[in-house]
Amino acid sequence: MSTSIDPAATSLLRFATAGSVDDGKSTLVGRLLHDSKSVLADQLEAVERASLGRGQQAPDLALLTDGLRAEREQGITIDVAYRYFATPRRRFILADTPGHVQYTRNMVTGASTAELAVVLVDARNGVVEQTRRHAAVAALLRVPHVVLAVNKMDLVDYAEPVFADIAEEFTAYAASLGVPDVTAVPISALAGDNVVTPSAHMDWYGGPTVLEHLESVPVVADPTGDPARFPVQYVIRPQTPEHRDYRGYAGQLASGVLRVGEDVTVLPSGRRSTIAGIDALGSQVDVAWAPQSVTLRLADDLDVSRGDLIAPTTGVPALTRDVEATVCHVADRPLRVGDRVLLKHTTRTVKAIVKDIPSRLTLGDLSQHPAPGELAANDIGRVVLRTAEPLALDAYADSRRTGSFLLVDPADGTTLTAGMAGAAFAVKATDEAAPAVADDEGWDF
Repeated sequence: MSTSIDPAATSLLRFATAGSVDDGKSTLVGRLLHDSKSVLADQLEAVERASLGRGQQAPDLALLTDGLRAEREQGITIDVAYRYFATPRRRFILADTPGHVQYTRNMVTGASTAELAVVLVDARNGVVEQTRRHAAVAALLRVPHVVLAVNKMDLVDYAEPVFADIAEEFTAYAASLGVPDVTAVPISALAGDNVVTPSAHMDWYGGPTVLEHLESVPVVADPTGDPARFPVQYVIRPQTPEHRDYRGYAGQLASGVLRVGEDVTVLPSGRRSTIAGIDALGSQVDVAWAPQSVTLRLADDLDVSRGDLIAPTTGVPALTRDVEATVCHVADRPLRVGDRVLLKHTTRTVKAIVKDIPSRLTLGDLSQHPAPGELAANDIGRVVLRTAEPLALDAYADSRRTGSFLLVDPADGTTLTAGMAGAAFAVKATDEAAPAVADDEGWDF
């Protein structure tokens, strides 16, 4: 294994990889793990045996991530593969996402919590439609940092003009989508050029390697700059002789900072109180910040339960029952106007009706297909929902945690759709009123 990890290296980077078929994405991930010495000896031996069995002389590092039998047989990535590794400078959670268009939903899943996306491009092919699709998904999910890894530079004789042209085209396209930060790196995942160690073949490139950029990109945001949101997950009432009057509200702080003595409001009831105490890991603390898991104690005995949201009274989110959002449909059965669903937002689940599907997004050219009537698997589009109860829903642009939600099939609990509240980068909200939906099962809100 690798050298010992510095205890001070506590920062965590979540990043996702994406790329078209045969761009070498899994090979890049395997090379990154191998050259950073994040692969166990028995894992490497298994890869070497599997490679020899396929007639390959050198280990196929792509096998380190392509774990499904179908993936290894076809040489493609199908499911999202998560890998955890660390260097002396930072810890990482890597989501290796599929490149096929029919697995767009898997990329959305993997990139939804990512702070950085690595988009691979084959130097021989340049920016293709799938490259634009992955850049659009990264922009839609508000991923703050994007790395363009121009792979297979060894197959174009490490030519600087080839890299420069691809980097210029991609950067311009990403900027048109609103991607705030793009870093382009010329690499050869197969040979290891500029993945972990600098390349001896591209002395014209003076930027960081992929790993150097991953280790240095700023990801630690100041939690005090975001409004505090505390979804209640569990109510703690021990009612033991030692804690006869203890009433605590446990959960994970989704954003911001809460302090003892702060005036707060409980939503959706609107009742107000003051934070009397904060318990974290068995100790009392004066302040809590995202994403800590803590227990809040309030000065007043309020009716608070799972699904309620505690927020500072000075920054209470607006309640709404009308939700307009961009969604990615992940289920095999279509989502249609009039469907009755459950909407899961943080720890709260409410009934909802799909009132309208104004448009479906064509990721290839970012055009809008108006009034599609339904969304099929992997489709991304706009929806208008009406909920049975009010939600404290932030815009996804303001908070990826409290601006996201899931639509669930009330019959069997199947996840149908992943949603992002508010405006999308290239979609305008419809000005037309949502059509009325007939209801005969108590779902008319």
